[in-house]
Amino acid sequence: MTVASARHILVKTEQQAQDLKNQIAKGSDFGELAKKFSDCPSGKKGGDLGEFRPGQMVKPFDDVVFKEAVLEVHGPVKTQFGFHLIQTIYRN
Repeated sequence: MTVASARHILVKTEQQAQDLKNQIAKGSDFGELAKKFSDCPSGKKGGDLGEFRPGQMVKPFDDVVFKEAVLEVHGPVKTQFGFHLIQTIYRN
């Protein structure tokens, strides 16, 4: 069974997600931005969601974590919760 670990930043607007992604690209720390800006309770832990299996997260989120490149920051990804920046830490 495949498992993955990921972290994310959840914000209300696509523009804010893109702004944060640009800051990360310029060297800002993903975890610090998650603590400051993420609307998800995981923000307190730097956006860390721990380990999970396919189907435990909403589909657009799952698609990134289980199909896209590991350790890159993906997004903005829209779900019913808002806009996510997602980084898969590992997948096996």
